[in-house]
Amino acid sequence: MKKININELSNYYNQKVEISGFVDSIRNLQWVQFIILRDRTGKVQITIEKSEEKNKEMVELVEHLTLESTMKVTGILMESPKVKLNGMEVVPSSMEVTSKSEEELPFNYKMPESANIDTRLDYRFMDLRNEKNQLMFQIQSLLVKSMREYLYSKDFTEIHTPKLIGTASESGSEVFEVNYFKEKAYLAQSPQFYKQMAMASGFERIFEVAPAFRAENSNTNRHTTEFTSFDLEFSDIDSYQDVMDLEEELLINGLSKVKEVYGEQIKEVFGSEVVVPTRPFPRIKLQDLYQKLEKRYDYSIPKEDIGDMNAEAEKLTSKFAMEEYGSEFIFVTDFSKTKRAFYHMREEDIPQGYDLIWRGVEITTGAQREHRYEILKKQAEEKGLTEDVKFYLEFFKYGCPPHGGFALGIDRLTMLLLGMPNLKETMFLFRGPNRITP
Repeated sequence: MKKININELSNYYNQKVEISGFVDSIRNLQWVQFIILRDRTGKVQITIEKSEEKNKEMVELVEHLTLESTMKVTGILMESPKVKLNGMEVVPSSMEVTSKSEEELPFNYKMPESANIDTRLDYRFMDLRNEKNQLMFQIQSLLVKSMREYLYSKDFTEIHTPKLIGTASESGSEVFEVNYFKEKAYLAQSPQFYKQMAMASGFERIFEVAPAFRAENSNTNRHTTEFTSFDLEFSDIDSYQDVMDLEEELLINGLSKVKEVYGEQIKEVFGSEVVVPTRPFPRIKLQDLYQKLEKRYDYSIPKEDIGDMNAEAEKLTSKFAMEEYGSEFIFVTDFSKTKRAFYHMREEDIPQGYDLIWRGVEITTGAQREHRYEILKKQAEEKGLTEDVKFYLEFFKYGCPPHGGFALGIDRLTMLLLGMPNLKETMFLFRGPNRITP
């Protein structure tokens, strides 16, 4: 007999079923025992009558059963209107404890507020049993699936690029150095160079969902040393406006599917509304934005951040976007070349790229890339990166079409979508300056 998921049980009334899962709760009364069994799809009540001789071994088993042990149960599924839990119960003929949990749990995962975040992360395997966390990853999975399927429908190819690289090439800093036999190697900050290599290879449209690494000693609610990045790149664009257009479509597609499937649960469980944006998202130049923020909110960008954004400016930008355009999303363009990567194309010395702000946080830096070898080499020299990116520059010596792309942090998207307090909550396993285990 194959195992039946608990959410499928209503198809099997008065039939013999086999289910398995975690022991969610136990009630051991004078004449009857109740077990609530939980799997990833739901919960069901197991009812054992103590007075029946055939149940003697099962009754004894329950006497020593502990919460969060795992069990396999075989029995008859009965429709029972008096049972509050879905109006059904399983009357078992056999039960097997497949693993026994220690009696004292490290914390009450059903009440996560009873433990601090570090304790919860120490026992993340237990914390993830919380129904809210399980729902969160189902939502995240659907979001990624929907964006993937959208790109497949647009004839994109999914690729898998290396995470070990030979030079600290992208910025020369904020990379993790590792021993690679007798040489030094680094963990990739992004697949950027290899995405562009795919363009030079004639792939035209590619994407990747994979880990990226940043050696940032930052302890904020939105920074982590390892995260999941949703990257894409595509060729034959006319300008970075094409890149923004595609990102609009991608996000609308993903959020629409999430709202359709989980919108009500997200509102009920997380207290967050899934707002599906409409096209086009508002677009504003950085200098114009500075003026708006100063006029509306008496905010001036600090000297060290001129030509770029900071966390406070991002929050105010979202406030401005809602007040001015009624939009949760806003593109900001025309950043300073000193604040952008050398591979961003420039026109009149202005990088042809953007940041996308959502709910007070930057979720994307996108751009049209410089694909012309001599110009790209010159821009790399400006940043002092000529030798470090020598292998990368080779990609552009033998023809490469105009192209652009962007990346989205899946964990950050989840945090903003569900209104979660920080990335520690939305990552399967968080990595930060002070956390490398479990």
